[in-house]
Amino acid sequence: MTTSKLSRRDFIAASSASALFASTPVFSAGQKRRVALVGTGIRGMRFWGKYLNDNYNDVVDYVGLCDINPGRLEYARGYMGVDCPAYADFDAMLVDAKPDLLIVTTVDSTHDEFIVKGLHAGLDVVTEKPMTTDETKCQAILDAAENSKGDLIVALNYRYGRIFSRLKEHLLAKNIGRLTSIDFHWYLNTYHGASYFRRWHGLRDKGGTLLCHKAAHHFDLLNWWIDSEPVEVHAYGGLEHYGHNNAFRGRRCMDCPHTGKCEFFWDMTKDERMMRLYHDNEKYDGYIRDNCLWHEEIDIFDKMAVQIRYANDVQVSYSLTTYSPYEGFRIAFNGMKGRMETWEGVPSLDAIQHDQSQLHAREMDQTSHTEAELQYHEIITQLNFGDFEREMVPYVRSGHWGGDQVMLDRIFRGIDKRPDLDHSSDVRDGAMSVLIGIAARKSIDEGRPIRIADLTSLDPV
Repeated sequence: MTTSKLSRRDFIAASSASALFASTPVFSAGQKRRVALVGTGIRGMRFWGKYLNDNYNDVVDYVGLCDINPGRLEYARGYMGVDCPAYADFDAMLVDAKPDLLIVTTVDSTHDEFIVKGLHAGLDVVTEKPMTTDETKCQAILDAAENSKGDLIVALNYRYGRIFSRLKEHLLAKNIGRLTSIDFHWYLNTYHGASYFRRWHGLRDKGGTLLCHKAAHHFDLLNWWIDSEPVEVHAYGGLEHYGHNNAFRGRRCMDCPHTGKCEFFWDMTKDERMMRLYHDNEKYDGYIRDNCLWHEEIDIFDKMAVQIRYANDVQVSYSLTTYSPYEGFRIAFNGMKGRMETWEGVPSLDAIQHDQSQLHAREMDQTSHTEAELQYHEIITQLNFGDFEREMVPYVRSGHWGGDQVMLDRIFRGIDKRPDLDHSSDVRDGAMSVLIGIAARKSIDEGRPIRIADLTSLDPV
């Protein structure tokens, strides 16, 4: 670990990566990039693969795909509609394909390996969140970014979502006065929440727990809204619903003898794409996509509560639940002059009962950007000595609340319709988003508050 501490100002001065999206776009308009993708799972194959190739092929040219699973690799290449070479050896791909842009969508705990190698090769790198899963790997990425001519973009797409951007506008305008605290609670339902425990995400050595994988989105939103960096984290968590907490278990849903009495049974055979991508290729690496939710190896938390103190003295109360009857969130901002709040997916507040099995699919869908049954988000603002005001914000859930396409336009076309909102996220943003989760995990394990400055060379400001 680097011994000297870097504040945000020092970091900007020292690192080429920190200049990302400063006055000019990293990718010049009309510049076609030679793209290599490592990791051909569902997110890599669909969003960073097919969607990017179909909609941005005037500025991207795929020159290589890489994965440890040869069957999944070949299926992904066909699904994406590209004819570039496929590689099992990442280093060979960098040498042979000669990309100038690397996209990383592998298992979270391996992001660092490919990010560091890409930066050392002088490439620009785009990585899925979380940037990494522990402080040692985070420091290695920071060091590589500081010494590379390439830039690192962390795909923190929630920032770009319409409702989240509108909240940022209100905070910039100081409509509730100086911000003092935030209550932020996220609910994963028994469809989407459970899915993490079927997959590799249920193992902390793969995903770092959901405090890293899922909550990195939420922690980044907090850092962005607050416009400061976390100083100290104190957290609580437990595993009391999934994993060993059940009277029965099987090997996987597909051949489970308990399907008749398991409310969480998931029939993967009904999804042709999932069958072809995962089931048909189990023979190569043994990865089972429909693992039992109750298998004993699960070692992540299924309930989490986090207290965060920021350098500007804003305090945050955050929680993540993985077995809620509905999918959504509640956010409340407390200021010196009043309070602002909004929510998503809470049936009693929306007066709508959603099809919970389809909600996450809509969020990930890149084709449709409206829902007929709910046209607006509500933002309620009430000053300390005044009546409340209700703002109706046009509703978008698809494409991660409409943020995915805005982010891609920003990255690949240099289109920035709202530079005042500072949407772009660099290596420091990626680090700070995941360091909260790393600190929270350590706090739960060790039963004490964790200082962010003790984890890496970054000094929060």
